[in-house]
This record gives sequence, structure tokens and C-alpha cells, in this order.
Amino acid sequence: KQKTAYEIGVRLVGSEMCIRDSYSMKSAQTPNSSKYTRMRESTSTSQLERTNKIFMKNTLIRLVCLVAVALATVGVRAENFSAGGISFEGPKGWLSQKPSTSMRKAQFAVKGKDGKTAEVVFFHFGPGAAGGVKANIERWLGQFKEPADKLKAKISDKTIDGTKVTYVTAEGTFMKGPPFGGNKVPVPDSGLLGAIVDGKQGAVFIKATGPKVIVKSAEKALRAMVAKALKE
Repeated sequence: KQKTAYEIGVRLVGSEMCIRDSYSMKSAQTPNSSKYTRMRESTSTSQLERTNKIFMKNTLIRLVCLVAVALATVGVRAENFSAGGISFEGPKGWLSQKPSTSMRKAQFAVKGKDGKTAEVVFFHFGPGAAGGVKANIERWLGQFKEPADKLKAKISDKTIDGTKVTYVTAEGTFMKGPPFGGNKVPVPDSGLLGAIVDGKQGAVFIKATGPKVIVKSAEKALRAMVAKALKE
């Protein structure tokens, strides 16, 4: 059957529209090559950045943990030192510190559960120096605000392998400040634990002061340290 020019024209236009629709659908289903590539590259870059951030975060956490462990190890390690010819080993858990004055042979901090600390210091002035046992005990007790008879003071002697050791404990309001003059600050609920070792090269004075709970908790370790030093 012979077709009119009008029919042929309508058919051609319809065919073109179908082709265009088909191409549009295909284009919508298949992304543009360059645009798709850029999207993949952008996604890969974002994933890499996230991976790097996670890696750096984990590395930082590990580093912080290692530093914490190192500091904890330093705080609990034993410290060997000598005072008056006697070799001592600082108890584990006592943090060795640089002596704040030249008069001190050694200095430690004992940390309590509440974060507060007590101080333990060692002195040695040579044979016959710094007065006798009684004079030093009276001086220590005199550093409290209350009179000596109100401090629950206890004094006891012990001989370890031929060496006499005098122990003293007390509780009260400690007047903290320079030993010779200067302003003093009252510190309630303080404790004192002292040990005077009558060594061959002169007395070694060990004095612990601070919150009474911490000082009391350090007594067993201090006595064990002295006993070990004199038995070696």
C-alpha cells in the first residue's frame, strides 16, 4: 500500500522520538565515564582519609597508654641510695624526688588514694652533729601547733643487728613552712613518722610528714626498709 508523505513523516518523527527516549534511558542507567571516575576517586580519597584518621587516633591512644605505663613504672620502682654509710632501698610505690635542699640526702613522695601526698626525707649531718635523739624528737614535736602531750605521740626503741633505732609517731596540726623562721601554714589532720638510726658515721634521721592517713599507711614500709638496710 502506498503511504502518503504525511504518514511517512509522522512515522519518521515517531522513530526519532523512540531513539531519543531509548538513548536518554540508557544514559540515565550508565553514568558518564569521566563523572563516574571522579566520583570513584573522590570516594576512594574519603575512605583513605577516614582510614588515616582512625590509624592516627589508635596510634595516639597506644602512645598515651605507653607513657602512662612508663610514668607508673617510674613511680613504683625501687630507689637505692646511701645516707651515713647505710645503703637504703626506697620502698616500691614511693616516688623518688630531687632533694629540695642540700641538707637532704634523699626525698620521696608517698601518694594516697585521694591523690594527696606525704613527704619522706632523709638527713645525715655527721658524727655528733644535729644534737641527740631526745633533742631532735622534741624539735619534731615542736613543729605542731598543739603541745606535745596533745599529739598522741609514741616513742619506741628497737635494736637491729646491733644498731639502735628510735621511732616516733604523732598526730595534730602541723605548721608547714621553712624550718628556720618564715611564715608557717597550719595543716590539720597531719601525721609524723620519724626514725633515728644510730649509725657508725652518725645518726640518720628519717622523717615522714603529711596527711595522717597516708603517713600511717607508710609506717610498715618504712620500718621494713630500715630493717633491711641494717641487716645487709
